[in-house]
Order: sequence, then C-alpha cells, then structure tokens
Amino acid sequence: MSPILITDSKYSFLRDLGLDSNNEGVFNGEWRASGKTVESINPATNEVIAKVRIGTTDDYERAIVASRQAYEQWRKVPPPQRGEIVRQIGDRLRKNLDNLGRLVSLEMGKILPEGIGEVQEYIDICDFAVGLSRMLNGKVIPSERPGHVLLEQWNLLGVVGVISAFNFPCAVYGWNNALALVCGNSLLWKPAPSTPLVSIAVTRLIEGVLRENNIPPALCSLICGEGDIGQNLAKDTPRFGKHLLELGGNNALIVMDDADLDMVVPAVVFACVGTAGQRCTTTRRVIVHEAIYDELITRMKNAYKQIENRIGDPLDKGTLIGPLHNPTAVMNYKAAVAESIASGGKIEVGGKVYDDRKGNYVTPTIVTNLKHDTPVVVRETFAPLAYVIKVKNLEEAIAVNNETKQGLSSSLFTQNIGSIFKWLGPEGSDCGIVNVNIPTNGAEIGGAFGGEKETGGGRESGSDSWKQYMRRSTCTINYSKELPLAQGIKFE
Repeated sequence: MSPILITDSKYSFLRDLGLDSNNEGVFNGEWRASGKTVESINPATNEVIAKVRIGTTDDYERAIVASRQAYEQWRKVPPPQRGEIVRQIGDRLRKNLDNLGRLVSLEMGKILPEGIGEVQEYIDICDFAVGLSRMLNGKVIPSERPGHVLLEQWNLLGVVGVISAFNFPCAVYGWNNALALVCGNSLLWKPAPSTPLVSIAVTRLIEGVLRENNIPPALCSLICGEGDIGQNLAKDTPRFGKHLLELGGNNALIVMDDADLDMVVPAVVFACVGTAGQRCTTTRRVIVHEAIYDELITRMKNAYKQIENRIGDPLDKGTLIGPLHNPTAVMNYKAAVAESIASGGKIEVGGKVYDDRKGNYVTPTIVTNLKHDTPVVVRETFAPLAYVIKVKNLEEAIAVNNETKQGLSSSLFTQNIGSIFKWLGPEGSDCGIVNVNIPTNGAEIGGAFGGEKETGGGRESGSDSWKQYMRRSTCTINYSKELPLAQGIKFE
C-alpha cells in the first residue's frame, strides 16, 4: 500500500495549513464528523493525498442549528465591524496564499499559477466586501402623500448555504463568504466531495480569525459530504428561501473577418485549454467567419501542437495544462470525441488519452466539420474539447451563440464598432457575460458573475450582487398628523 502524500516532505505545505493524514470534515464550532472516511485523490497521479471523515444528515442538522445560533449574534454587529472581520480573513489568506494555492492545484488539478490566482480571487473579494460594508445603502423615494417618506431598508437573510463545485474549490466559496458575512449572514458550506481538503484548510483559517475576535466560529460552518447532504441543503426551502444558481455554460467565442488574429490565437488557446477545459466559462465553440476560417484553423493547430509537451503535473513550473479532475472526466472526454467522429466530425488535433500516465491526462482537441446544432456540439463536455464552426456573417454567428440552453459567457473578436454595439445590445448575445476582444474565461471580481437560461440567472461576486444576500423592505413612514391614502382614495 502506497503512503499517502501528506506524509511526504514534498507536501509539507499541507501540514502548514493544519491538515493531517486523517481529517474531520464537519465544523460547527468544533471539528467532529460521524460519517464514513473517504480519500482525497491527486488527479495528477491518482494517489491519495489524505483522508477525510465526512458528515451525515444528523451532522447537517447540528450544523444548521449552530449556524443559526451564530447568526443571531452576528446580525447585531454593525456592517463596518463585519467588514473588519472580513478584512482580517483576507489578510489571513494573504499569509497563506502560496500554500493554499498549492493545495488547490494538488487537489483540483489546475496549474499552480491558476491555483494561486484562485486564492487571490478570494482575497480580492474580501477587499471588495470591506468597502461594501460601508455602502449597503437603500433608496429614499419621494412619496405622493404629504408628510410621508418612502425608503428601502436592506436586511440580512440568516443562514446562507453554499454548494461549491470541484473546479473552483476556493474562489466560489470566497465570493459567497465575503459578501454574505458583511451583509450579516452566517454560512454553511457543502464543498464538492472530491475537494474536501481545500474546504477544511480554508475553514481552519477563518476559524482562527473568528476565535481571535471572540465571534462564534460556527458563523462559517462546514460539512463535507456526498449527494445526500447537498440534496438536503438544496431542498431546505423553509430555511433557505432564496436560490442563487450558477450551473455552467456551453460558451462561444466569435471571430469575425476583421479580427486581429495575433490576439485571437492566444485568447482562444487560453479560453479552450486553460484549466484543462474545466472552467464553467471555458470556450467550447469557436464560431469563425468563413473568410478567415482556414487560416485560423491552421494557426490554432500550430498553437495546440506547441503546448502538447507542456501537459503534466500542475505543481511543476513548466506545466501549462494539468490533468482532468478524475477518471470519469476522461471517460466523458473519450465519449465526446467518439461521438464527434461518429457524427462526421474531423479531429484536427488531439483526441488522445495518455494511458501511459498515472494521472487523468488528455490532449487538447480541435474538432471541425460538424454542424452548429449537432447534439455533441450543443452539449457541454467538461474537457479541453473545442468545436470550430464556420459562419457567413455576424447575424448568423450571434444566432449560433444563442442557440444553446445555457447562457453564461460569450466573446466577440472584431475591430468594427458597429458590430461591438450590436453584440452588446438587444440583438446580440443572450449571455450574462458578454465580452469583446478577450476570452470567455478569466472574469474579474468587480463585475457580477453569472448567466441566463439554464445557467440559472444568479449573480455572484461584484457589482450589486450583494443584494442576493439580503432582503429588501419597502418602508413608508408617516410623520404627519393626517392619514391620506395613496392614489387619492377616500375611505370615509
């Protein structure tokens, strides 16, 4: 039996983050789980990193109670003071940026610059939330009645449940954690079953900040578990009355005939191949004007071939493409490639699995010769698999962009100002993220993140996404001695 990786001095950063060979996967003010023990697997080698004892539905109920009790104290804290706690959480993350980034890379499989960048994203949203804590303002609205005033009052929700996916095991929780906290809520986090160590390490860092400030540590509770825990949380509508959904996307990048191909090619490579195609904003469809179609295919193929020798361990310095997250993802990739070929598609480059490696490695793949509405094209495959589609004009390109069931991210490469504003307007992209001359992925925290249609309609991160974590009350105050009714109604 091979030793688990946490016992290897190469991975000493794991112990620096408070992890051990065996870890409790439930935190409700104390670390105690009562479920079975599972293994966290390194997707680069399929070796065991460490073990985690996960939670049960009874653990879930206890965590809910503890979170609610913590909320009842936290809601009394003025928002700027809440912001100070979030500032300290951001600073604690800064001190552990490299170690936590390495853990993200090790457990999820993304390359180290992306792992560190993901933790930085959490830090950035903490900074954003600190400023926000002094700006949770409503409106004062003119009243039609003399001696009256209308105003909006924003109040907190209570316990916010967060279910996060494997591909961003740190940042997505961070978006929700920082904003929910300054808005006055407590949190219960249910991470992906395959990335429990990231969630435990993050929660331990937050626990330290809360204890140092004499705040109930159950304010940020955690329950690692399987589908039964997630289903309980999602169905618990009496206690979780609002839903914020971000459910993935089948994103398109349009390249018009006036685009700067020197910009397009590196953008497409990052958009299609970054994180081994495992971002919800990954480009899956490249929609190309017929006048430059052949040239772009040639340039994309050359670029893909140049990076094949940089597929490897995500913690190695020269690696540009890490593994898929698990063997199931490899099977899905193989099935999509086979279906593409069976549907008449041509594999321009890639299409292979590295069966000689211990990890879950595949080659980035370009597929041509398929119609835009071929089932495999309009179905999202979470892998570095891009379908290149030829179109005659911008109108056709927009129609192809909009025909999928999801509506998360989209991008247009052009130098035509008229095309840009059509793309941004009511006749353009129907996605929540609409870019110009940048990839579909790599969003900043300052804007609201989310999409339309089956993507879910939710918004996280920046802009006014904080309103998702609060409830709005419209308040009418009568400071006169009269009782006039609205709309001039007389009830006498």
